Amino acid sequence: MADRVTIPDLLARKRDGKRFTMVTAYDAIQAALVEEAEVEAILVGDSVANVVYGHETTLPVGLDEMVAHTRAAARGRKRALLVADMPFLSYQPSIEEAIRSAGRLLKEGLADAVKLEGGAHFAPTVRALVQSGIPVMGHVGLTPQFVNIFGGYKVQGRDARGAEEILEGARALEAAGAFAVVLECVPSELAAAITRALAVPTIGIGAGRACDAQVLVFHDLLGFTRRGRRLPRFVKRYDTLGDRAVEALKGFRREVESGAFPGPEHAYEMDAAERAKLEAASAPRSEGADLHPVEGRG
Repeated sequence: MADRVTIPDLLARKRDGKRFTMVTAYDAIQAALVEEAEVEAILVGDSVANVVYGHETTLPVGLDEMVAHTRAAARGRKRALLVADMPFLSYQPSIEEAIRSAGRLLKEGLADAVKLEGGAHFAPTVRALVQSGIPVMGHVGLTPQFVNIFGGYKVQGRDARGAEEILEGARALEAAGAFAVVLECVPSELAAAITRALAVPTIGIGAGRACDAQVLVFHDLLGFTRRGRRLPRFVKRYDTLGDRAVEALKGFRREVESGAFPGPEHAYEMDAAERAKLEAASAPRSEGADLHPVEGRG
């Protein structure tokens, strides 16, 4: 097995101009599949709130849930770098709270690093985490935990002032010690400018092709997301596994109804002598037989 992917490995890829990928995973099976695809990094995203728990936003998921999902994903990965999202209000209240929360994701969840949303305002938090031995991935642009501030999921940095604020936020995170920065839903020109400006990798999601890496949600790229949920423009479906799963489930239902499943090849058999004993014990009794004889009372 190849050596575990490390943060220095990703920094080296940036220097060498080699792109890499990151995909979300929320349990051991998903992480193992991502691992087999030789994806370099796995993100246990707070998007679990959307694609697993069915919430409209990422806000409802809590730290305990993120720890549990991270620990599950850790059981499925062997080589990929494992990054865990810090959920809403696990780091915003104070630096001390951020250190405790991130520490749990590494100590209990077995993550290699954490990711938090926000620009320059959270640079002191990033610096404190890194000084505590906790690697941090930043996240600027559209930060879903701030959806109520933005008034929805909207592209950020379309005007020069907003773009400069995002650029300066990314720079501040790098200066504070972040080893990579996610750029979500920003114009391609801005993502390219940030990628040129930073020595650490940029990871794009709806940020164009200039980024050093790309990340997508497991359920979105494989087509598990069901009809009725509008997918963002930046999502590319590489398969339609959700549709295929529905057809497989229908096949199971039909075969059960017809009696075709389970067949002999799906069943177990008793030894002939033991079967004979069972048949004797289960033979119908003659009518009127006393099934529970008891002695008379005299």
